[in-house]
Amino acid sequence: MQASRPLRYGFLLLPNASMADFAIASEVLTCANQLAENRCFECLSLSLDGQPVALLGGQRLPVELPLSHAPRLDALFVLSSDTHCEVNTDEISRAVNQSGNDKLLVAAIGCGSYWLARAGLLTGFRATIHWQEIGRLSEDYPEVIVSSNLFEIDRNRASCAGGAATLDFMISLVSSHLGGEFAARLSERFSMERIRPGNERQRIPLATRIGGSQPKLTEAVSLMEANIEEPLSTDDIAFYVGVSRRQLERLFKQYLNTVPSKYYLELRLNRARQLLQQTSKSIVQIGLACGFSSGPHFSSTYRNHFNITPREERAQHANQHSEHSL
Repeated sequence: MQASRPLRYGFLLLPNASMADFAIASEVLTCANQLAENRCFECLSLSLDGQPVALLGGQRLPVELPLSHAPRLDALFVLSSDTHCEVNTDEISRAVNQSGNDKLLVAAIGCGSYWLARAGLLTGFRATIHWQEIGRLSEDYPEVIVSSNLFEIDRNRASCAGGAATLDFMISLVSSHLGGEFAARLSERFSMERIRPGNERQRIPLATRIGGSQPKLTEAVSLMEANIEEPLSTDDIAFYVGVSRRQLERLFKQYLNTVPSKYYLELRLNRARQLLQQTSKSIVQIGLACGFSSGPHFSSTYRNHFNITPREERAQHANQHSEHSL
């Protein structure tokens, strides 16, 4: 439902914030206003002291107000790409606690959740952060429930991994105010193939998870990801990578605790799950697109892995989406 007045969103830019994150977030709101032919959202740029902020890359961006002088906000977004700079988090907690708005949404983009955690504003809340800083946030603030999801919305706290996830996150927020159909039209403005849900995990590079010392394993997984519709055999993958089948199986067992065929199958099934939840393709079409020879083969394999049939998966997701839209 459309608000009777514009929702005022404040964007607090911390040192080394990403210009791209700020541009994406504010552009979504600007485009939403244009599409609605109404001023649904207002954007306000803020810094802790009201002075221009040195962004990631060195450019300095002027802001409209210091955080302490901000008018009543409906949401405060904290933007950062750094967990090592000097930030006066007392200013952030003071502004939130003195806002006088019990419904204030406090959100973080990129590494902003690290600073919200330091300010004591994420205790007992689910939060995410850019994948490079997941370990640091978890270690420094064990009272925060840290995930590797694209974004998290937990009561009046929200967080997003930044980058491309900022687009999905902001469109999700717009959807909560203006509806799913409006959000779908808005996503078309950005040429999005689909709107990714918050519970979709960040794509953490395999080389980061296992270290950069296993290029053959990384290459093998890349081959699998590029050949979902027509799966390669384990022997083919070993041949293309330039190792023996036994060597390849040893690498998968040592670093991923599985065998190549099982890892490959899980990749295909997870891709099928995304398609079931986010497209209108038929179950047979999805099965074929994910390398299964027939609908029954796909359905039985899916059920064995997820303990739910593809048809039940789609119905369950549709019901959840319907309830969320009410």
